[in-house]
Amino acid sequence: MKRQKRDRLERAHAQGYKAGIGGRSKEFCPYSTGDPRSQWLGGWRDAIEARNDGHFR
Repeated sequence: MKRQKRDRLERAHAQGYKAGIGGRSKEFCPYSTGDPRSQWLGGWRDAIEARNDGHFR
């Protein structure tokens, strides 16, 4: 995988994580399809799990 593509996917994951920590709904995902959407939702799920485990209050 090219670095440029990987960076874009890492950025999507980080944005999803920030949205999840902020308590935003997954419906606010800015990507409509494909790998970036999957990465964003993965980050969002990681953040929701971290919040539920008590890492963020």
